[in-house]
Amino acid sequence: MPRVPVADPNRPHPLRGIRRAVHAATLKAAHAVAPRRRSPRPGPALSLAHEPRPWARAAGLVAVVLAGAWLGLLVVGNVRAPVGPMNTTMTLRPSLSGGTKINVSPLGSLELDSHIAPVRLDVNVDQLDPARSQALVDHPERFSGLQDEVAHDVEHGTLDLAVRSCVAVVAGATALGLAVYRRPRRALAAGGLALTLLAASGATAYATWNPKSVLEPKFSGLLSSAPSVVGNARSIVTEFDVYQQELARLVTNVTKLYDVTSTLPAYQPDPMTIRVLHVSDIHLNPASWKIIASLVEQYKVDVIVDSGDTMDHGTAAENGFLDPIKDLGVPYVWVRGNHDSKVTQRYLERMKNVHVLDDGRAETVAGLRFAGTGDPQFTPDRSGAAGAEASEELAGARLASALRDQQAKGTPVDIAIAHEPSAARETDGTVPLVLCGHLHHEGTEVLRYGTRLRMEGSTGGSGLRAVEGKYPAPIEASILYLDRDSRRLQAWDAIKLGGLGRTTAEVSRHLPEENKPGATPTPSGPTPSGPTPSTPSPSGS
Repeated sequence: MPRVPVADPNRPHPLRGIRRAVHAATLKAAHAVAPRRRSPRPGPALSLAHEPRPWARAAGLVAVVLAGAWLGLLVVGNVRAPVGPMNTTMTLRPSLSGGTKINVSPLGSLELDSHIAPVRLDVNVDQLDPARSQALVDHPERFSGLQDEVAHDVEHGTLDLAVRSCVAVVAGATALGLAVYRRPRRALAAGGLALTLLAASGATAYATWNPKSVLEPKFSGLLSSAPSVVGNARSIVTEFDVYQQELARLVTNVTKLYDVTSTLPAYQPDPMTIRVLHVSDIHLNPASWKIIASLVEQYKVDVIVDSGDTMDHGTAAENGFLDPIKDLGVPYVWVRGNHDSKVTQRYLERMKNVHVLDDGRAETVAGLRFAGTGDPQFTPDRSGAAGAEASEELAGARLASALRDQQAKGTPVDIAIAHEPSAARETDGTVPLVLCGHLHHEGTEVLRYGTRLRMEGSTGGSGLRAVEGKYPAPIEASILYLDRDSRRLQAWDAIKLGGLGRTTAEVSRHLPEENKPGATPTPSGPTPSGPTPSTPSPSGS
């Protein structure tokens, strides 16, 4: 029987080595493939999907540079500099057309096509220095050196502005670049690009500088009448003596305006005083809105009362003229005048900050109770209809009846409003104060039974009718001060600006008789039980 060999356990099997070699090769291949799967090398498609294109990165950088430079100029890019008798603030602003804009609040502004560059020079006249301006008035011979003085001041101020603007745009662009990119190198690149752009803009402005632009300025606001006051630049050269006298008068009057308005106690906020701005008879004068906005800001006005004739013909085409009312920032109480139509009234009723009063309707606005009625007549052509006076008195009688109804309900009215004085007089004895307009001149009188009637002049300088008389009609408005507790009139400031082509400015303070120093305190307001004789005073007090 043949012997079968017994397998030696210590001897390796011939297939075992082959299996081990195959297993090792498999593991090696798996380890070689696995890293490529975990970290694939980016191909062209992945690179386009995750990294922005060069033009997009450049556009983003330019946007960051422009925004940062603008913010820098807005925050720190201004310089306060004296220019002649004026204290000014100079600022550079981004602009598509360039040029220079000089703001003389509240009188208006003038624009010069001085250069073509993506930056505009803004010069704000903050105030006139009383000492320097009075020195010019007292010594007219100094006008001969005023041009050199102003040129030196402007040059010095512009140099300071250039240095500050460079710092402002670099700081603003660098800070915004650091916030957006979080890389110092990118932030510094943004700051350098901002400085380059500003330098290029300055070089462009210098290359396109037009010194003759001062001969053809564009005026706005009250300054639009400046050419008719002092003449154009060419006539100034030929009539310099006359120009010196007119300029001295202009400086004197404007200095008085700043002096008066800066010292009135009305400018100090007083929680116990309600300030009412009374305007009337604007007659489509667009300059009126700038004057009203300036008064609202300077006097911290709580509410505006318009006693009518805001328009001239009351047509729908004129409605756009009323849009600046929305931007005045305070409530606007309005009654219809004889130049205002129902179309005008409906347009104003849709404005959120406007309170239209008619047919004796009463509303509480800014802590005061108002009631008013619109003019029963619509006569934009200034025609006189038969029975006009009677219709006005009837409208006033209906307003007085509504005032008595409010009194009976326990909600007495503080101020009544009508357009015509004849209608306003019918409220005597039913309200402490009644406001009106229509006659284009201001006046105050205490009526028989104690109601004080305050009539406002034309806040539009009579509009297009300004030149009908021998002298232009002035622009008039009033600030009324009422006690917050008693809601009674304590004082009023009558404001009068010279009309078309004139440069006068007056602000006068008036007190009711019972509030004057040394007066015996007496109960104020209407006394319907008995008459209180008084003499009308056409000019106040």
